[in-house]
Amino acid sequence: MAKVIEGLYYSESHEYVRVEGDFAFVGITDYAQHALGNIVYVDMPDVDDEVTAEEDFGAVESVKAASDLISPVSGTVVEVNEALEDQPELINQDAFENWIIKVELSDKGELDNLMDAAAYEAFCAK
Repeated sequence: MAKVIEGLYYSESHEYVRVEGDFAFVGITDYAQHALGNIVYVDMPDVDDEVTAEEDFGAVESVKAASDLISPVSGTVVEVNEALEDQPELINQDAFENWIIKVELSDKGELDNLMDAAAYEAFCAK
């Protein structure tokens, strides 16, 4: 079973959100990185780009497939994980430590649309 961490928010498209104050760290879940296999490239937005909940903000490419990244929240990108530009495989090593973008949240209410750890585990088990 893929690792799921309590206290994070999860989307049906297998992104997670870790909230710290007004900021959200967004990445793909352990389940997603297992499904993708060896990740070879991460396409990320630029700092100051706007992301919108339920819309694409980039893509992850693996040896098996490419998958769009769907933002679970809306806001402004304040940081991208530059380590992933040279080492995208870091996501395979620890998906939860290696977030993709940091977003300044524009609407914390959107978090209510996401799943908690228990709900996400049940969703993945289907």
